[in-house]
Amino acid sequence: MIHAFKKGWIPVLFLIIFFITFPNQIFSKTTKISKTTKASQKAKAPQKTETSQPTQTASGGLQCNAPSAVLMDALSGQVLYEQNPQLKIAPASFVKIMTLYLAFDALRAGQLKMDDMVTVSEKAWRVKGSKMFIKVGERVKVEELLKGIAISSGNDACIALAEHLSGSEEVFVSKMNEKASLLGLKDSQFKNTHGMPADGQYITALDMAILARRYIEDHPEALPLHSTTEFEYNRIRQQNRNTLLQKNIGVDGLKTGHVEEAGYHLAATAKRDGQRMIAVVMSCDRVKKRAPEAQKMLEYGFKNFSTVEAVKKEASFGPVKVRRGKLNKVTLTAAEAGWVTVAKGKENSVSVTPELPKFVVAPIQKNQVIAKVLIQNEGKVLKQVNLLSPLDVPKSILPSWPVMVAIILGIVFIGFIWFWWRRRPHKPRPLR
Repeated sequence: MIHAFKKGWIPVLFLIIFFITFPNQIFSKTTKISKTTKASQKAKAPQKTETSQPTQTASGGLQCNAPSAVLMDALSGQVLYEQNPQLKIAPASFVKIMTLYLAFDALRAGQLKMDDMVTVSEKAWRVKGSKMFIKVGERVKVEELLKGIAISSGNDACIALAEHLSGSEEVFVSKMNEKASLLGLKDSQFKNTHGMPADGQYITALDMAILARRYIEDHPEALPLHSTTEFEYNRIRQQNRNTLLQKNIGVDGLKTGHVEEAGYHLAATAKRDGQRMIAVVMSCDRVKKRAPEAQKMLEYGFKNFSTVEAVKKEASFGPVKVRRGKLNKVTLTAAEAGWVTVAKGKENSVSVTPELPKFVVAPIQKNQVIAKVLIQNEGKVLKQVNLLSPLDVPKSILPSWPVMVAIILGIVFIGFIWFWWRRRPHKPRPLR
């Protein structure tokens, strides 16, 4: 009997060890899904989608009398009209938007203050083209330089500010190109801070629209400067060259530009009833043409399209089950607002479809990308928004329930065998 028990005990022991070591192969119904979920968990929540390209929408019958043009919805990033959008053109004063972008970045980071005093160099004073009219050795407040760039389009102010921030204009320009790459400007290159003609300096209408959108989004505090119609410094009063500011049509920026080799440019932005549009026209042959062409595109955008907030930022989705975590489920939140642009009258055709996994496996980090939600219009995906975990979910100290069941069954079985062994009758040993 003892010999038979010993023979039977070995396979039973191996069976218990197998249950404990490989519980998922026995109890899990979705091993394949689990692997997919683990792979998705490795992705972290991204910063703003700086390299994402806008989605084009049908342009209808709009005709723009400019060699290159783009109309973009500033909230959704969708392109509503385009004409030679990737034509590389000398940017002229469009360059100043990138210069201002870096300056406002520095203000937000605490590296620069509005009341900092900047000493004007001879290089800044000597630069040609449009000027703020600062003097060599003069000390000027940063706030005044920003106004001089945004309103008067001062080339001298651009160099003075760049030298103050980076020590030299050349170093500052390298940072401008780094920022351009980060923003996803694929067809842009900067050679100076102000836009005077330089070999190899160019931008496209599409890149300019993307740059304008991100600049407005990241630094809305800059718009009051761009909407100011005049600026006076050293008793010299200059008008803002963006004549659309005076038309009372919602325009509150952004920048004009002109060099002989490229013609006349205008990047205009306007806001009406919660919508914001950006119109970019480049290489107009006459100065009086750029404003009407930009206005025509803005009017087309406002009259023919609606901007819909299909998903609000931090909107809740789920919950999703969590395995092996201290919490057994987690409700996901939208990483950003899901704005989309649709034709007027099609607002109700926008649908939201969350794509949620059956479960996720702990540990989970706060702001980790867990899933996504698709925003569609008549079956076409216009945008997708990442869904994040709003909190950390540590891995549970206790094993998963299949392991717990295997352990409990093992303990019960061993206890039964031990109890049976102790209670069985013992034969007396024969005397020798």
